[in-house]
Amino acid sequence: MSVKAPKGVRLVITLTGRRNAGKSSLINAICGEEIAIVSEMPGTTTDPVARHHELLPLGPVTFYDTAGLDDEGALGELRIQAARKVLFRTDVAVVVAGEEGITDYEKEIIAELRRMETTFLVALNKRDLRDDTDADIRWCAEEGIRVLAVSANGGDGVRELKEALIAMAPGEFREEPLLVRDLVNEGDWVVCVVPIDLAAPKGRLILPQVMVLRDILDADAVGLVVKEREVEETLSNMGKKPALVITDSQAVLKVAADVPEDVPFTTFSTLMARYKGDLEALVEGADMLDKLTDGDTILMGEACSHHEVADDIGRVKIPRWITQYTGLDLNFEFYSGNDFPEDLEKYALAVHCGGCMLNRTAMLRRVRECRRRGVPITNYGVAISKVQGLLDRVIRPFGLAGE
Repeated sequence: MSVKAPKGVRLVITLTGRRNAGKSSLINAICGEEIAIVSEMPGTTTDPVARHHELLPLGPVTFYDTAGLDDEGALGELRIQAARKVLFRTDVAVVVAGEEGITDYEKEIIAELRRMETTFLVALNKRDLRDDTDADIRWCAEEGIRVLAVSANGGDGVRELKEALIAMAPGEFREEPLLVRDLVNEGDWVVCVVPIDLAAPKGRLILPQVMVLRDILDADAVGLVVKEREVEETLSNMGKKPALVITDSQAVLKVAADVPEDVPFTTFSTLMARYKGDLEALVEGADMLDKLTDGDTILMGEACSHHEVADDIGRVKIPRWITQYTGLDLNFEFYSGNDFPEDLEKYALAVHCGGCMLNRTAMLRRVRECRRRGVPITNYGVAISKVQGLLDRVIRPFGLAGE
């Protein structure tokens, strides 16, 4: 059953392996319906294909059916690259081995998954067509790898595979990571400041704002939504001090001036930095804004592709504010969607969006990869608060100010 849910909050399960290992058949067997095209011809799946499903008790998940990593030719190499990009944002991977068992191809995939610190297991598929899987099972045992023998066509071992996938899911899919509900109590009032700009979807709020409002309601608190010019009047007429004021980062300077110092204050983007990634690492990365030099190149990363609008936050406003803050001649390079540069070492700093269209695993992996390669990374909201001189204040509710 396909379930509608935001892309960035779905568990991503990717099946990878050689051509004709039975990846598509195995997805169909797990989901109990024909959602992936199956053929005896190797290479039926050319590009990564997303299949949405409800995997209880986890809820909505996305299965990716990828091209075989032994594809051939120039086009095949492009397909392999596309498959590897999917692995970069995968929560749980299934290395599917076909009739030939575990070969150097599978071992290479396993080595790459280990390098990326991706949770995975090996599925020895087509066990109904194989006489002996003992050698592969022994090899996995020696390597400390979870392994299951299955038959996509016969259904053998599929239930055990589903149970294993559920057990291997990151903890946040069984227990939601913290967004805002730990900062408020039942009956508290929370003021959400939501400017409406050109980049906002017509007739809708942006996803982080919707997520925060839902979390406030789940905490049995009261959420008030206002525009930035209504903050002062709203606070004066409330009759009680709000437990928290949350603003869009673009209006942080104006809103901060209207919010008393004794009222906890933060931004949607800072909340998303904690929910999707590593807030402490992103705050630490913002320190690099004080250490840049003339000619440095800054990576601006966006998780989604969208039409650039006038005064675009990531492509215009933040580069302008950083340039004004530093007074330096800087270069800015932009990457959007699932693309992330291979040559990270060329950048003095990476500034990433809130990551609402990425799952947490993908966002954390980007943070970890930048830090592993010596590139400080921060996010839009943290960077904006830094250059506006308000970072200590917006991270104070999380107990980070002054660290």
